[in-house]
Amino acid sequence: MESAEAARNAKETLELAFQMSNILETGLDRHTLSLLIALCDRGVNPEALATLVREISQRPGPPAPSAAATSSASSSRANPRQ
Repeated sequence: MESAEAARNAKETLELAFQMSNILETGLDRHTLSLLIALCDRGVNPEALATLVREISQRPGPPAPSAAATSSASSSRANPRQ
């Protein structure tokens, strides 16, 4: 019984944290938030985690492939002898 109550409390806590995250417009999904909470529970410094999340979210993503690169890749697959 005790573990069922602990699981319910953990789910409620995650839901509350997710609602707060949405209000603050962090852009974190439930899974990511759950991982961050678990890391904090295991002793990781929350301020260091917050800094890391900010740095990662500010990094530009990989560049999108250009139309020329996409079409040449398609034609290479269509004619493998090239």
